[in-house]
Amino acid sequence: MKLLGDKTRLTMMKMLQLQDFCVCEFVELFNMSQPAISQHLRKLKDIGLVKESRKKQWIFYSFNRNHDCAFLVEDLLKHLPDQRERLAELEAQGLRISCD
Repeated sequence: MKLLGDKTRLTMMKMLQLQDFCVCEFVELFNMSQPAISQHLRKLKDIGLVKESRKKQWIFYSFNRNHDCAFLVEDLLKHLPDQRERLAELEAQGLRISCD
Protein backbone atom coordinates (compact mmCIF):
# COMPACT_ATOMS: atom_id res chain seq x y z
CA MET A 1 0.00 0.00 0.00
CA LYS A 2 2.97 2.31 0.55
CA LEU A 3 3.59 2.40 -3.21
CA LEU A 4 0.07 3.71 -3.75
CA GLY A 5 0.85 6.66 -1.50
CA ASP A 6 2.40 8.29 -4.55
CA LYS A 7 -0.17 10.36 -6.47
CA THR A 8 1.23 9.37 -9.87
CA ARG A 9 1.14 5.64 -9.15
CA LEU A 10 -2.31 5.90 -7.62
CA THR A 11 -3.61 7.73 -10.69
CA MET A 12 -1.92 5.17 -12.96
CA MET A 13 -3.77 2.40 -11.14
CA LYS A 14 -7.07 4.27 -11.56
CA MET A 15 -6.39 4.57 -15.28
CA LEU A 16 -5.31 0.94 -15.56
CA GLN A 17 -8.63 0.04 -14.01
CA LEU A 18 -10.21 1.36 -17.23
CA GLN A 19 -7.89 -0.11 -19.85
CA ASP A 20 -4.35 -1.20 -20.70
CA PHE A 21 -1.73 1.47 -21.38
CA CYS A 22 1.66 1.69 -23.03
CA VAL A 23 4.48 3.69 -21.39
CA CYS A 24 4.35 6.23 -24.22
CA GLU A 25 0.69 6.93 -23.45
CA PHE A 26 1.49 7.58 -19.80
CA VAL A 27 4.33 9.90 -20.85
CA GLU A 28 1.76 12.11 -22.56
CA LEU A 29 -0.88 11.76 -19.87
CA PHE A 30 1.42 12.67 -17.00
CA ASN A 31 3.78 14.95 -18.92
CA MET A 32 6.74 13.06 -17.47
CA SER A 33 9.84 11.47 -18.97
CA GLN A 34 9.75 7.90 -20.21
CA PRO A 35 12.31 6.74 -17.60
CA ALA A 36 10.23 8.25 -14.78
CA ILE A 37 7.05 6.55 -16.01
CA SER A 38 8.91 3.26 -16.45
CA GLN A 39 10.17 3.43 -12.86
CA HIS A 40 6.65 3.93 -11.52
CA LEU A 41 5.36 0.99 -13.57
CA ARG A 42 8.32 -1.20 -12.59
CA LYS A 43 7.57 -0.67 -8.91
CA LEU A 44 3.91 -1.60 -9.41
CA LYS A 45 4.92 -4.60 -11.51
CA ASP A 46 7.50 -5.76 -8.95
CA ILE A 47 4.78 -6.11 -6.30
CA GLY A 48 2.41 -7.76 -8.79
CA LEU A 49 -0.33 -5.11 -8.99
CA VAL A 50 0.51 -4.48 -12.63
CA LYS A 51 1.23 -7.02 -15.33
CA GLU A 52 2.60 -6.55 -18.80
CA SER A 53 1.86 -8.05 -22.19
CA ARG A 54 3.62 -7.59 -25.49
CA LYS A 55 1.81 -6.52 -28.65
CA LYS A 56 4.26 -6.38 -31.51
CA GLN A 57 7.14 -4.15 -30.35
CA TRP A 58 5.04 -2.45 -27.64
CA ILE A 59 4.60 -3.47 -24.02
CA PHE A 60 1.21 -2.75 -22.50
CA TYR A 61 0.52 -2.60 -18.78
CA SER A 62 -2.69 -3.68 -17.09
CA PHE A 63 -4.18 -3.95 -13.62
CA ASN A 64 -3.59 -7.46 -12.24
CA ARG A 65 -7.01 -8.26 -10.83
CA ASN A 66 -5.72 -11.65 -9.65
CA HIS A 67 -3.37 -10.04 -7.11
CA ASP A 68 -4.12 -10.91 -3.48
CA CYS A 69 -4.82 -7.24 -2.69
CA ALA A 70 -6.68 -6.38 -5.90
CA PHE A 71 -10.04 -6.18 -4.11
CA LEU A 72 -8.57 -3.73 -1.60
CA VAL A 73 -6.98 -1.60 -4.33
CA GLU A 74 -10.22 -1.57 -6.33
CA ASP A 75 -12.10 -0.44 -3.22
CA LEU A 76 -9.56 2.37 -2.74
CA LEU A 77 -9.81 3.40 -6.41
CA LYS A 78 -13.59 3.83 -6.11
CA HIS A 79 -12.90 6.97 -4.09
CA LEU A 80 -10.76 8.63 -6.77
CA PRO A 81 -12.03 10.87 -9.57
CA ASP A 82 -12.91 9.14 -12.83
CA GLN A 83 -10.16 9.55 -15.44
CA ARG A 84 -12.31 9.10 -18.57
CA GLU A 85 -12.73 12.84 -18.99
CA ARG A 86 -8.96 13.32 -18.91
CA LEU A 87 -8.53 10.72 -21.65
CA ALA A 88 -11.28 12.35 -23.73
CA GLU A 89 -9.57 15.76 -23.40
CA LEU A 90 -6.29 14.35 -24.68
CA GLU A 91 -8.05 12.68 -27.60
CA ALA A 92 -9.86 15.93 -28.47
CA GLN A 93 -6.52 17.79 -28.47
CA GLY A 94 -4.96 15.10 -30.67
CA LEU A 95 -2.46 14.25 -27.94
CA ARG A 96 -3.62 10.69 -27.27
CA ILE A 97 -1.05 8.27 -28.60
CA SER A 98 -1.98 4.88 -29.98
CA CYS A 99 0.70 2.23 -29.93
CA ASP A 100 -1.26 -0.38 -31.89
